[in-house]
Amino acid sequence: MTLLPVPDTAVIVVAAGSGTRLEAGAPKAFVGIDSRSILRHALDGVFAAAPAQVVVVAPAGHEGDAESELRAAAGDRAELGRVVTGGATRQESVAAGLAALWGDVTVVLVHDAARALTPPALIDAVAQAVTAESGAIPAMPVVDTLKRVDGEAVIGGVDRSELAAAQTPQGFPRDLLEAAYALAQAAGTEYTDDAALFSAAGHPVRRIEGSARGFKITTPADLERARLLLAAPAPARTVVPRVGVGTDVHAFGGEGSLWLAGLEWPGEQPLSGHSDGDAVAHAIVDALLGAAGLGDIGEHFGTAHPEYAGAHAEVFLARTREILAEAGFGIGNVSVQLQGNRPKFSPRRAEAQDVLSGILGAPVSVTATTTDGLGFPGRGEGISVMAVALVVPDGSRTV
Repeated sequence: MTLLPVPDTAVIVVAAGSGTRLEAGAPKAFVGIDSRSILRHALDGVFAAAPAQVVVVAPAGHEGDAESELRAAAGDRAELGRVVTGGATRQESVAAGLAALWGDVTVVLVHDAARALTPPALIDAVAQAVTAESGAIPAMPVVDTLKRVDGEAVIGGVDRSELAAAQTPQGFPRDLLEAAYALAQAAGTEYTDDAALFSAAGHPVRRIEGSARGFKITTPADLERARLLLAAPAPARTVVPRVGVGTDVHAFGGEGSLWLAGLEWPGEQPLSGHSDGDAVAHAIVDALLGAAGLGDIGEHFGTAHPEYAGAHAEVFLARTREILAEAGFGIGNVSVQLQGNRPKFSPRRAEAQDVLSGILGAPVSVTATTTDGLGFPGRGEGISVMAVALVVPDGSRTV
């Protein structure tokens, strides 16, 4: 057996959750994504990063299963790994992991097994960002429009520029983290994550850029998303584009200004709808989601999502682009045809195409027809739009 150098970094992989919301009938970490479990995929990423002591915190009664997954992922690094039994809470489980660390460890990363597709490069980046005085976490910008609610009532907005969605692994200097855990245990306080516990003890935490693949598998939809990402063809294989079609119809009669193709049209009668009634943007959303097999606009932005009430094209399209990226798809191009006798579209065609293309990061072309006065668009009762979108797996636009 080859003796490996003793690392000064450790990764505690928390895998002791029950996974009730996943509805899989087993502890979450041992649910299969493909031929491998959530835990195995998480450990594959950890062992592909720089060498570290790896402590897996397993649910009671499943220590043997965790040991098997650890050894399979570790390969010739098996001597760096250990399995311990978790506690009743996440904090207790992390504390069990801390108690198992080697004396040479000075930097500790705490990682949720449920973030199974986290890239090894992100794990290394977090470890490198930790200092003797401060912790580091990966986080993603919040792109949704956020609202404060009271029951079904929307009572105000939230400035998303001040928010970020935290991921794992979260990294800390060992001595300060252990001291922070001792304080929390003495106070009997539970925190939502380790960064909150560390900050409550008076220590700074820095943010680094997270990864779209670092999402947490919590619900059946998350599990399906992970399976879709893993099933996507490798870059070396032939990339097969996918095409989707979207349609949308809105009647004139809303309040405020007309918003169409991402532009405001002063002096024009607005369209009615849950959001701003932008039929062009809505048809594009349906075409993109349909091409990627990710549902439709009603599922992601419908009336069950009050946060999108009154939202403009930028919000819908930016979020759709993010949904596709998270599922491993890039946007090739979008073609849109608008049917209606107003507003007069051609003078602002180039402006609309530039705005829509900028939001999606891909070419968007828009044509318009008056339908020779036929049908409800021709009678001036509303606008009808059809969109065709091309998407490519793996985020590649090379067909």
